[in-house]
Amino acid sequence: MRLILLGPPGAGKGTQARSLVERFGIPQISSGDLLRASVREGGPLGAEASRYMDRGELVPDELVVKMIEDRLGRPDARGGFVLDGFPRSVAQATALGAMLKRRKLAIDKVVAIMVPEAELVKRISGRRTCRQCGAMYHVTLDPPKKDGVCDRCGGELYQREDDSEQAVRTRFRVYHESTQPLLDYYGRAKLLAKVDGLGAPKQVEKLIMGALDGVAPRARGGAPSERGGQAGS
Repeated sequence: MRLILLGPPGAGKGTQARSLVERFGIPQISSGDLLRASVREGGPLGAEASRYMDRGELVPDELVVKMIEDRLGRPDARGGFVLDGFPRSVAQATALGAMLKRRKLAIDKVVAIMVPEAELVKRISGRRTCRQCGAMYHVTLDPPKKDGVCDRCGGELYQREDDSEQAVRTRFRVYHESTQPLLDYYGRAKLLAKVDGLGAPKQVEKLIMGALDGVAPRARGGAPSERGGQAGS
């Protein structure tokens, strides 16, 4: 099972990706995690990425795709994977498709978790983080026992700058602008399924599994897809 999971910040991609990982026994692959890990490990790709990141610049698509390709070459990804947060643009999707075609592989399904902007603002702007231990709360969904105080360590809870309402709305606009063409791209390839992300995690999980109905999961080490390269067409 080779999947791409799309959705704006706060849509619950991480939660759903973990569920898919447990269900199918395949790894969750995040481009952001790969970049940070590569920089920490200090390999050639990490060193190159670090030069861009240190200057506050975006890491070029070709370098990100190289990292993805390197990660997909590891044994645990032979039976499939869940791409979380990648691709972020049509250019990245095209590069991913070309890379998979070279490997005689293809994406089985692209699932987009759809959540309205107002709900995302409510979800994210209500987050509070402990300055001391990093524990996270939500003012309405998961409040601390004492307002503004961490249950675990007694540290001060604060709202991160990127969790403010204005920041959330900006992030949503950027996501929408970059992702709408991506939805069109995978829609034309007959790979896209949109699911409503407004429900509880278990409800959303059920919708995702319904969207995957008929897409046969592969066992670890299974044969490559016969549709090699379709995702990049």
